Amino acid sequence: MKRLFLVTALSVALPAMAQNVASVNGKNITKSEVDAFAKVLRIEKPTADQQRAIVNELVNRSVLLQEASKQGIDKKADVKSAIEDARKTILINSLLQDWADKNKVPDSDLKKAYDDIVKNLADKREYKVRHILVKDESKAKEILADLKAKKVSFADAAKQNSIDSGAATNGGELNWHNPEDFIPEFANAVKTAKKGEVTDPVKTQFGYHLIEVEDERPVTPPTFEQVKGAIARELTQQKMAQYVESLRKKAKVQISDK
Repeated sequence: MKRLFLVTALSVALPAMAQNVASVNGKNITKSEVDAFAKVLRIEKPTADQQRAIVNELVNRSVLLQEASKQGIDKKADVKSAIEDARKTILINSLLQDWADKNKVPDSDLKKAYDDIVKNLADKREYKVRHILVKDESKAKEILADLKAKKVSFADAAKQNSIDSGAATNGGELNWHNPEDFIPEFANAVKTAKKGEVTDPVKTQFGYHLIEVEDERPVTPPTFEQVKGAIARELTQQKMAQYVESLRKKAKVQISDK
């Protein structure tokens, strides 16, 4: 009878013991901790190597946490404050994520927002642009004169003179852009430039630009599927802000002027 009881007890205890994958100074690291860490890393089915790496990381953390506790670091005022701030942040983020999960933006709202984007882009145009940027106006005029006299190609002039090093290596190419991507002075010059002609020097906060619009075309709207995720995130943020405001209105809030 005793033997039967012992076998039964062992059969119950073994699964529990098997859940411990490591220990540090007698403190166990469980399989559930490994699974939770894998989830944080967005690894659904960790390989054996990944599991070993996670266990080793958890061992390192346990070693460091125990040492921090031994040195009394967890008792320091600034550390306790940081821990409390982290706790609050986790709770707030969890609350908002839970709210978002329960308040998905309807497809009808997504579609309406997408239709507004398409409507907004109906009269928009985009331009294939290249430019040369220099510090002073006299240098810009000198380069412009050489371009008009065909003493140098635009690409070579950009490579030799432009201080916009990123574009200069590509002959000044900025490729296709909506003018709204640029600062106002540059954007206005792009919209009024004649295709294939180099503008007079355009002054901006960065210096003086010689701009050439190589081509232009109507803006092609993205497909609904391409922007659906971004629209959903934006509308969720808007609705979440309304949710926070509604909670604030319900709360008794007092703010001191001091």
